[in-house]
Amino acid sequence: MMANNDALAESIVRLKADFALNFKGTSPIHEAIPLDTSEFLPIEKSALAALHDFAKNNPIYYKWHDSKFFGVPCRVYEGDINEYWLGSIKHDSGYQPFYPTWILSAYALALASKRLGFGQVVDIGSGDGRIAYCARVAGLQAHGIEIDDNLVMLQEQIASATGVDFCARGADATKFDYHSLGLVRPVFFISGLPEMGEMLANSAIARILAVPELKHAAGFAFMGSHSLRKYARDLSKWGWGKVISDYGLQVAEVVTLPTHWTAEQAHDTPYVFTFTTTARTAL
Repeated sequence: MMANNDALAESIVRLKADFALNFKGTSPIHEAIPLDTSEFLPIEKSALAALHDFAKNNPIYYKWHDSKFFGVPCRVYEGDINEYWLGSIKHDSGYQPFYPTWILSAYALALASKRLGFGQVVDIGSGDGRIAYCARVAGLQAHGIEIDDNLVMLQEQIASATGVDFCARGADATKFDYHSLGLVRPVFFISGLPEMGEMLANSAIARILAVPELKHAAGFAFMGSHSLRKYARDLSKWGWGKVISDYGLQVAEVVTLPTHWTAEQAHDTPYVFTFTTTARTAL
């Protein structure tokens, strides 16, 4: 049904495990990006430079320093998202507060999207735009849909400063006209954890699949969990079993990667890539 975690993702998970064990900082968010490409983390030099550019031009991060984790020289970026987190929870249809994945993880997700045959990435609830940014770095067309004005402005600021031209759109994803994007082979990232993101997923997926040209071409990537609560409503398929079943989706691949909400946990976050049955045949 699915491939194992890809090699790059496995290396990122191992890097994060050592980082979590040895990092001694106290900033609310923190992550590491390698300073150079290596056999362990074979990221193209230009792409790696773009990942550092994202962090350096993102005001969320206020300091950085160099250190070594799992034998890999890295730059550690530390920051605080409280200002943006508070803004993100004030919207009635903002079902998931802003809490980002690692930048390295966002790039690995972009490469996974490309490997699975997608030509466009649409990040629903895009926060500071890191998934859309990394998709563009990987050579895909990219759109970020974000309801919070401050986060949209942050995305635009980063795009302007770095020259990476992903498209940030200020809109409610539950009401957005997806036909207007002119998509051909898109994957939609649903930025919401199981249960918290279910309402967003149901509203957005229904609108997307109502577009004739997307009904047979779209894929969806969900942020799942390896450690669901005993009394969670849905214990199947990383917390997304009911949504996957309701919309006739098939799981294509699961890629486990570090996120800021699993920074101190043994388990990382499974990203569940799915297709509509006809979309998978077309790809």
